[in-house]
Amino acid sequence: MAAVADVQTVNISINDIPLQVPKGEMVVESVKRLGLEIPIFCYHPRLKPVGMCRMCLVECAFKMPDGSIRKMPKPQAGCTLPASEGLMVYTDTEAIYKDRKGVLEFLLINHPLDCPICDRGGECPLQNNTLAYGPSTSRYVEMKRHAPKAFPLSKYVTLDLERCIQCGRCVRFTEEISGDAQLAFRFRGGKMQPSTFEMRDFDSKFSGNVIEICPVGALTNTTYRFRARPWDLQTRPAVCTLCSNGCSIYMDYRANEIVRINGRTHEGVNEEWTCDKGKFGHDVFNVKSRLTQPKVRNGGKLDKAEWSVAYASILSALNGLTGSQIAVIGGAKNSNEDLFALQKLFREQLKSENLDYRFKRVLPKQRIEEQLGLPSSKTPIAGFERQKAILLFGTSLSDEEPILYLRVRKAWFNHGTKVVVANDKPTDADSFAHLILRYLPGTEATLAGGLATAAGSKGADSRLTPDYVASVTGVKAADIVAAAELLKETAAPVVTTRALYDYPHGQDALEAIAAYATNNGSVFNLYSLHANDQGAEELGFLPGPTGKNTNEILEACVKGEVKFLWLAGVDPLSVHHDRKLVEAALENVEFLVVQDLFESQSQEYASVVLPATAPSETEGSYTNLERRVQRSQQVLPIMGEAKPVWRSIVELSLRLKPEAPLFNASEVMDRIARDVPAFAGVSYETMGEEGQFLA
Repeated sequence: MAAVADVQTVNISINDIPLQVPKGEMVVESVKRLGLEIPIFCYHPRLKPVGMCRMCLVECAFKMPDGSIRKMPKPQAGCTLPASEGLMVYTDTEAIYKDRKGVLEFLLINHPLDCPICDRGGECPLQNNTLAYGPSTSRYVEMKRHAPKAFPLSKYVTLDLERCIQCGRCVRFTEEISGDAQLAFRFRGGKMQPSTFEMRDFDSKFSGNVIEICPVGALTNTTYRFRARPWDLQTRPAVCTLCSNGCSIYMDYRANEIVRINGRTHEGVNEEWTCDKGKFGHDVFNVKSRLTQPKVRNGGKLDKAEWSVAYASILSALNGLTGSQIAVIGGAKNSNEDLFALQKLFREQLKSENLDYRFKRVLPKQRIEEQLGLPSSKTPIAGFERQKAILLFGTSLSDEEPILYLRVRKAWFNHGTKVVVANDKPTDADSFAHLILRYLPGTEATLAGGLATAAGSKGADSRLTPDYVASVTGVKAADIVAAAELLKETAAPVVTTRALYDYPHGQDALEAIAAYATNNGSVFNLYSLHANDQGAEELGFLPGPTGKNTNEILEACVKGEVKFLWLAGVDPLSVHHDRKLVEAALENVEFLVVQDLFESQSQEYASVVLPATAPSETEGSYTNLERRVQRSQQVLPIMGEAKPVWRSIVELSLRLKPEAPLFNASEVMDRIARDVPAFAGVSYETMGEEGQFLA
């Protein structure tokens, strides 16, 4: 067990209650240890303190050596005052109440009386603090300041300047957390306002977070404005399934529709942040083009049918087919339970090894970790804060793994982690990179091999000298040597499946990076991109020894070798790199089952269409990029006659072989834990709110 770092503590008192706290901790945080609260506006625990609003004023004193108490002549801002030995803090004196009332009175002088129509009404810190600490009446009778209402900063964020209290949270977020620095204060005094440079669009990939941290209704959600009030909403915890980060979120819903997404605190994954894709992308589950009833082809058209009719049609088509003539391609947005049920049906009952979920150009038969004998473990998202150096190879992390990007940037910003970026095009990480290796497109394998050789990795190709690699890749030899030297100590390499599996020599690059990681004692991090890519790998939803991968399945459909194809939660026409191959495959396969949430192009070729539930409508679990299994609970009622994929598969399996059925997702997870070694010990009970890492 690693030794716990010693934390130097100091003795202070809060309202005459003695307390030991870490030295340098801000008083506003120390007070929370006693269950007390100091009102705040500008302070945020994840941002650097600035002491702008003065709402957190406290009285302070020190005990002198002779036992006397010496009071500071003026109140202090609790958010900028560090705890030191002998400090005495008073949070509820008459003078402090008077000061807080004065601060609020000044803030309310120009604040509009928008509470009845403001989206922040009912969950507004300014409202709460005014009720608790503010004046009962206003002495200000002059005309209030007026400014343009509902000014769009972007398609997601609307600014109401009249409500702004100039706390600076939004500006500091873009400077300290997202790093794009797109917001800044313009002008001074009463005219000061947050705005973008030259009034351009606020196009940050993380713009939605400024809405949540704004302590008033100045920055509001454009897509949510006037759709509901907080007391109209029902809120449930959920897991975002729009990428592989697996962020913890709250889903706010009304009238069976998702109306708002807010970040939910999870220190191990997203802290409390969201990316714009996750915050504003869940409206897709509300669309009217959702599939709500099974359909069976009758002549040249698809007719609505009962589930029993759809099952009968599928069973009839399977009759007489061998395993090699049957295939399934499952979307990586299916839950662990869905993929396990699919695999069990096709492998055990239909005797088919033709299973896959991948749509890359390069589809290796084995996971690279198994091929090279590497451990399955990966660096946890939170673990990047403890790294001395990080290599981002071939990935635009802010686009592919946005929350991981924020964590890597935090490691650099707060802990001085050195970041090396290797890519053939500019990325957002370039802004804080210690070293940038800009290689020519298609030369990634040579550069990766050159880094491994320069770092002294075992088995590296000695021919890949810095000079030779420089001549091929366009990267300076000195930069290659400098990067290898920087990465010699334990450094976390980060690669994504999109980064290299779409290139012809991507596998060679991955093997070189894996060799480098093994040599310096770090973890090889090949991260997946979609909600449950990692879960599909861990469950073994891959072609067997005699099975075909996605590309081979499609080619076999064209040749007539595969006669039955099941598409579960995926539309290959929209995601596969070779559309002509997909069209030919879907035209030639004798029987096609399409199971999905939405109407898609693939359904035009379908023999049977099965409606699936959205992640918000069913209970299930997802394995994120760091191998953390998280449970997502049902939020909305199921739309129409749709069913979870696992349930429809179980019902079909029972028609093939009667046995004790699985009644709920929890029972499916228990079966997974029993049959899949990586999931041993995983259950809905042990996951809790934080999730559970795989063995």
